[in-house]
Amino acid sequence: MSTVFDAADVQGNILRGYRKPRVRYLILEVADRMAARRWFAASTTGRDDVPQITTGNWGRTKPETCFNIGLTYEGLRALGTPGSSLATFPNEFIEGMNARALKLGDVGPSAPETWPDPFGDPRRIHLIATIYADEVAQLDQVQQRALTDGEAFKLLGALEGCSFPKDAVHFGYRDNIMQPRFAEVHDGQRYEDGQPKAPLGTVLLGHPTNFEGLRWRVPQPEALGHNGTFNAFRVLEQDVVGFEEYLDQAASDLLTRPQIDELLPPGAEEKIGQALSIEGLSRHAALREVVAAHLCGRWRDGTPMALSPDAPDPKVDQANFDYVGNSRCPFGAHIRRCNPRGGQIVQRVANNSRRLVRRGMPYGPLYDPAKPRDPTKPEPERGLLGNFIGASLGAQFEAMSCDWLNLGLQDPRITGSNDPITGANDPGTSWFDLPLKSGTTIRLRGLPRFVRTRGGAYAFMPSIPAIRFLGSLMA
Repeated sequence: MSTVFDAADVQGNILRGYRKPRVRYLILEVADRMAARRWFAASTTGRDDVPQITTGNWGRTKPETCFNIGLTYEGLRALGTPGSSLATFPNEFIEGMNARALKLGDVGPSAPETWPDPFGDPRRIHLIATIYADEVAQLDQVQQRALTDGEAFKLLGALEGCSFPKDAVHFGYRDNIMQPRFAEVHDGQRYEDGQPKAPLGTVLLGHPTNFEGLRWRVPQPEALGHNGTFNAFRVLEQDVVGFEEYLDQAASDLLTRPQIDELLPPGAEEKIGQALSIEGLSRHAALREVVAAHLCGRWRDGTPMALSPDAPDPKVDQANFDYVGNSRCPFGAHIRRCNPRGGQIVQRVANNSRRLVRRGMPYGPLYDPAKPRDPTKPEPERGLLGNFIGASLGAQFEAMSCDWLNLGLQDPRITGSNDPITGANDPGTSWFDLPLKSGTTIRLRGLPRFVRTRGGAYAFMPSIPAIRFLGSLMA
């Protein structure tokens, strides 16, 4: 097989983002094997009756709608993939997300037993089809075409997300700032971020990785596995009200601490207020923003604490920074735990080996703190529909989730604590350290769990040739 990389062989949205404001996920079960194979065969041939798989070489102009697919292990089986091929897939993919719950922190309120349908029965989840578009009507049209024959698939459920202005997410932070860059992929809308360019093998099977001379195993035959990748699809409910309440609690607690003037020097609230365009920002309100910045590692406008630890600064480069020397970004901050960049960690070989392509979009209504909460009505569910894409579910997504987010094994100063935003926290045992200029810390306690898993699946995103291969399978 040719080693020359051709973006036309790869599904879109893996190496380049679509930047469409709306997304819909169709959770599908194979209803008729032969009809499903015909659907696969037709999805790359230009036919109008089946949505065409969007590839990675759409050129300068994105299509009006974008359509991609991922198959679970059960989905590959349902299509009739030979057992000899199925056996070459990694164990974590074969077992599926539900069975790997402990490594992901999916325990207690996040345990798979609590997941609503269709995620409660992973044996029936075979295909996750993703539609990106500008308008809801376009999502409807593509969904109708995808299911028009009524034979190939049964629709088990649909999930819909919509982006917010200025790349905001439910906790109020600016997101979607950085993704790995690849030397082989030109994206004129991307900018330099100071991080080393990732080898294609970070995401695509069959290509060189960060580890010299080592590549991830490619499922066989090559026509099936080469240029494929894995996706950890997650439905993550976010407790926005609980998060804002915790910021209130933490700010009130900090006002009683003797080191408070070192954390927030008198008068600093004015500078923070100016940066956030808030006049007359109180000391308590400023402390809320200080805590929020420390928990994430970014101020809520996107300014990295590594570059501006005392206040947001819209003039700094929000992507080009590192954790070196005496960086005052907390060791346990969310973005530092997810990607330590070049900062010193215990597992130095892992600094750039667990990078993932993240594609996500909020679901549920935007939280408005100016509107008082009605205690007689339940809060609407809000969260993130997230895709965490990489060549190895075990060595990238699971290792990050377990070792870094929920155990803190990368740094002795945070070992035993969970990620303050996404971790499996318990108010009785959770803690987080705020670093001070003097080198000492203030420890916050009582962090509740802000993010709860509501479903998900491990999916294999086959290459375009692999989709044709699956469509050509014989009984």
